[in-house]
Amino acid sequence: MAEPPRTTVRRDEDVHFELVAGPSTYRARTDRPVQYVTVANGQGTVLGYVWANDEDDAAGWTVRKAGGDEAFNRGALYVSRLRDAKARGISPTAALAELLGYCDPARPSHVVPGSLTEAPSLAALQERAAGD
Repeated sequence: MAEPPRTTVRRDEDVHFELVAGPSTYRARTDRPVQYVTVANGQGTVLGYVWANDEDDAAGWTVRKAGGDEAFNRGALYVSRLRDAKARGISPTAALAELLGYCDPARPSHVVPGSLTEAPSLAALQERAAGD
């Protein structure tokens, strides 16, 4: 039996993709004040900052430039914890509060005890991370 002839259909319109699955995430930007904690390695070197803002449902990791590759790599752990918190439906600052329990300096990275503070904006925190 012979195959039916093949036809070519050409489409001129744009193809639009729709995300159907993926990890839950907080927004990655805010212009509002952020609460944040400092993350350091076992030697006490600051690697970066985990920040949160409930008004914009935003939270994330800001790497400290001077922390180099270690700071970038260790940030994946905190991003993963934030994703888990979002999937459980908790607010960004509640997720940040949970991270206060990860303060054991014997770990490869930890939240510095007593470091919870506020910055006037995410941009201000990013400037701090780039400069210190």
